[in-house]
Amino acid sequence: MEKKHAVFNWIFLGFFALFVLLPIVYTITNSFMSVEEINRYYGDMNKEGAVTLFHIFPDRVTLDSYYQMLFRRPDYLVKFWNSLLLTGSIVIGQAVISCTAGYAFSKFRFPGRDGIFFVLIILMMMPYQVTLVSNFIVLDLLNLIGSYPAVILPGIFSPFGVFLMRQVIDGMPNDIIEAAKLDGANQFQILFRIVAPRCRAGLVSLIILSFVDSWNMVEQPLIFLKDRAAYPLSVFLAESNSADPSLGFACGVLAMIPVALLFLFYEQELVEGISLSNLK
Repeated sequence: MEKKHAVFNWIFLGFFALFVLLPIVYTITNSFMSVEEINRYYGDMNKEGAVTLFHIFPDRVTLDSYYQMLFRRPDYLVKFWNSLLLTGSIVIGQAVISCTAGYAFSKFRFPGRDGIFFVLIILMMMPYQVTLVSNFIVLDLLNLIGSYPAVILPGIFSPFGVFLMRQVIDGMPNDIIEAAKLDGANQFQILFRIVAPRCRAGLVSLIILSFVDSWNMVEQPLIFLKDRAAYPLSVFLAESNSADPSLGFACGVLAMIPVALLFLFYEQELVEGISLSNLK
């Protein structure tokens, strides 16, 4: 009976794994097709009601799409670096702010602490689109609309990052902090030399989750940036899929690489950090 139950679980999990991996495999294999082959099997996807066939394996493998993306159409590669610049800035800033604020909410006692944290949780539960208008008004008053800081600053002050680090730091014994104070360490030394290293798994989880969220953002660049040349790859992918599907598949593979590398190298820390935060 147990063996039958185990087999059923494997079949059930295998089906969902296939369901999740199929779009990734589909994008990768189609990126090796020629423009003529994609047009032959998919037709004109820009026309409403156009029929598209499911074609996963290329008739003839070619690197023409990657050649076009890397050498003939460098604007796609520029968008990739735009994404790295925006995402890297948000991740670094969010890691510093979230770690500092999470430490304060966890280990300090100050008036209104619980009320402020409750408001933070409410903000975390709201869709980002709810705060787009207020963010735009504030950024416009600061004369930042059209520049990268307009996208970076709202991303840095993420309620989720503060909540995650607060939960992780909460599990750290106070005795270690008190011992550091007796040795003469100030709060910044305690945070960056003692708390942060001991909360490495939670910090890595925050970095990965923040990277994925920032890497895939679309609404923020569309609203806060005016120059199309400054758009990240996530925004440009929609246009590439519409104008040139073969190039869109190659750009899709390019967009997968950073996220896939992060997951492959830091999978253990991601799982451990989420378990330490008591998130369900």
